[in-house]
Amino acid sequence: MQAESRIALLWQQRMDAIQEYDVVRDGNVFGAGLAGSCIFSSEYDKARALLGQLMARYDGIGFDALFTGNVVSNEGGSCMVLESRHDLPSVVFDTGGLKQDMLSDLTLVHGVGGVSEQRLKVRGYRTIADLAEHPKFRFAAREVLERLTRADPSDVMDLIGSRHAKSHRFALGTAGSFAPEDYVFLDIETLGLFSRPIILFGIGTIEQGSLIVRQYLLRDICEEAAALTETAVRCGSDGAALVTFNGKAFDLPYIQDRLAYYGLGTIPRNLHFDMLHFSRRRWKGQLASYRLSALESSILGVSRSDDVPGQMVPEFYETYLRTNNCGPLVPIVDHNRQDVVSLARLFLYLLEESCGC
Repeated sequence: MQAESRIALLWQQRMDAIQEYDVVRDGNVFGAGLAGSCIFSSEYDKARALLGQLMARYDGIGFDALFTGNVVSNEGGSCMVLESRHDLPSVVFDTGGLKQDMLSDLTLVHGVGGVSEQRLKVRGYRTIADLAEHPKFRFAAREVLERLTRADPSDVMDLIGSRHAKSHRFALGTAGSFAPEDYVFLDIETLGLFSRPIILFGIGTIEQGSLIVRQYLLRDICEEAAALTETAVRCGSDGAALVTFNGKAFDLPYIQDRLAYYGLGTIPRNLHFDMLHFSRRRWKGQLASYRLSALESSILGVSRSDDVPGQMVPEFYETYLRTNNCGPLVPIVDHNRQDVVSLARLFLYLLEESCGC
């Protein structure tokens, strides 16, 4: 038996013990807060019922009949890629206006705090350019002016992060200096928490004004290396701006871990915009939940049906492997695709707030 087949068989045998969540009573916010990963009982019951319906509906329908895509091959092997096109709202960014806002923020200068900023503005130092002539702050102000003039996104983000929270709107606003084609929206579906295979990689890019979502779907666990290779190429391209939701803590480290497992190198450290942090700052104290599904419902007006909770993706995928019935894959693919689309729309929504006209 080939090594890839042995790996796939091993994972299939182990997946009967992969449940990593607790089912809590509806409304049990206390229990939900303490569990490392939880799902309300109504969601769990609905998902289990959906699984049974899918098994019956797609019984006897083959993979190729259900999913229209192409097979891609690389040094890691081969995998299936599904492609879809989605409309995006038209937004216009005013990076010049954002820069003026930054120049008016004297606290970007080392040594200037909120109180001293007010005093300086009363004395006529309205911008950092004015402060460049101040006897005490002139050297620090000139350094900030030079960095803002160079307008290197990474350097500007470092500057903002050193003086403000990394979720400050100025930090997100630096994304406005990228061309739309440079944004890479990423979301993954896994078989559990770390060191377990990733079974679906969703990558969105903006092409000719539309969002193109490419999903690298594993027909079997042995195809993970191929899907990882494709993902690393797209996320690590020169000048790319990576956009995720909780990707700094989860998606990107997880992918790097799986790349290391196969000896496939790493994804270069491109500029990374994690929308979870920007969303928490923007709607602090206004929302009960900051999950992407909650934000897309309350902010974007998106409503999902027949959705599978992320915690239950491993069970659905295991059912597909065990029975060879492709039905359980349908909501996984739909869930991931909607995550990428909502991520892109949320990003553009907040970016327009940060540096829109």
